[in-house]
Amino acid sequence: MLGVLNEGTAMAAIKQLKDALNDIFVNKAPKLPSSAKKLIVEWLPWINLVLGILTLWMAWALWNWAHVANGLIDYANTLSRAYGGGEVVSSRMSVGIWLGLIVLVIEAVLYLAAFPRTKARKKSGWDLLFYAAIVNVVYGAVVFFTAYGGFSNLLGTLIGTTIGLYLLFQIRSSYTGKNTA
Repeated sequence: MLGVLNEGTAMAAIKQLKDALNDIFVNKAPKLPSSAKKLIVEWLPWINLVLGILTLWMAWALWNWAHVANGLIDYANTLSRAYGGGEVVSSRMSVGIWLGLIVLVIEAVLYLAAFPRTKARKKSGWDLLFYAAIVNVVYGAVVFFTAYGGFSNLLGTLIGTTIGLYLLFQIRSSYTGKNTA
């Protein structure tokens, strides 16, 4: 029987993940110079704002692309039926596209919500960026199972998220005053 995931269990799992990633990216990985950390912390709110806007734009572009593709598909299917054929191609608005859109919007909202908090150097801003990184991995997994993604998309997402998490954990002490949860 599957156990119910409650808030306490989820928070414990997130804390355990943060502790494990902290050990990897802070204790075992090479340290960034303090000047680099200071520069990242200074620019991070603005990077969040740009990432949030770009991610919303990507969601809109994906939605728009799928609708344009559907229009062309409808036209091809109409032509095929007019000449005695059957349906040539099916709709591009699949479950994978809808899941991808939802995940992109969630990620964009996290980036945008992190802007004022990282600007004020609050731990909650850092936490939102951590959640955005996790959501980014989810997006990579969702796209992997669509006709538009593949292993290279997933690999790129994992590499990008790893680099992002490394940078995020390197500057964590600027938001918490320490390097542990």
